[in-house]
Amino acid sequence: MQKRSEGILLALFGMILYGLEPIVIKANPSNPASFAFFSAFLASLILLPFVDMNSVKNNIKKGILIGFFGTFLAYLSYSAGARLSTAINAALITRAEVLFSFILAYIFLGERITIKRAVYSFITLAGVIAVITRGKIVEPKMGDILLLLVPFFWQLGHIIAKKTNATPQTIAFLRNIFGSLFLLPLALVSGMEFTIYSVPEGVIIALGQIIWYASIRRIDLSLATAIITPAPAVAIAVALIMGEELTSWHIIGFTLITVGTLGLSIKREH
Repeated sequence: MQKRSEGILLALFGMILYGLEPIVIKANPSNPASFAFFSAFLASLILLPFVDMNSVKNNIKKGILIGFFGTFLAYLSYSAGARLSTAINAALITRAEVLFSFILAYIFLGERITIKRAVYSFITLAGVIAVITRGKIVEPKMGDILLLLVPFFWQLGHIIAKKTNATPQTIAFLRNIFGSLFLLPLALVSGMEFTIYSVPEGVIIALGQIIWYASIRRIDLSLATAIITPAPAVAIAVALIMGEELTSWHIIGFTLITVGTLGLSIKREH
């Protein structure tokens, strides 16, 4: 019972962390490349004490690819997208990660497509479309397109990570250290500027990943996913306090994305 309680508390903490992330990214005043570089680099420093250096050496090639997709492209898109869109949109659109997980797992890992998983995928997609379009036939905004690319890049990194034998902490370290190295030239060219917002973002990246893996060691993946799925509600609450507009389409999108995400995630346990 104690182990289960610990897992639930860890997942709840993770939900709060991931809910705050779009707010921190949106508040960033520096250029996206510089912000992403410092955030990823700080995350790698936090993760360093938890890694197996022999495993790092054995997985450098895959680590480079994980860093390129999972951090370099993903967080560059996240930082730029959140700046051009809203924190509420960022929180909701990036929840499409489970949809890309379903598609890419079928393409690269040969995971079976079932009717139920297809239905939940369409529900998730409908939620994302509701958030982006708000019920109108309009050309998607660049910020929202960039935000939609974020979970796609995350999942490409996860697909590569799944083919390594490294510990979760080591994978996270490789992802962030190589990601920060890819980001460094862009940060220098665009004007290197440190912002204090990189510190909480670096902590969220590192601590969030450690907490997530620690929680699923104590409780079922489906339960952990169910707890962490409403994370956008945290971002929405803070964004409303900061004066952002919440529309009925955001609520509809949040509901559909939550239902679709839970349906896809819980199905994986069977």
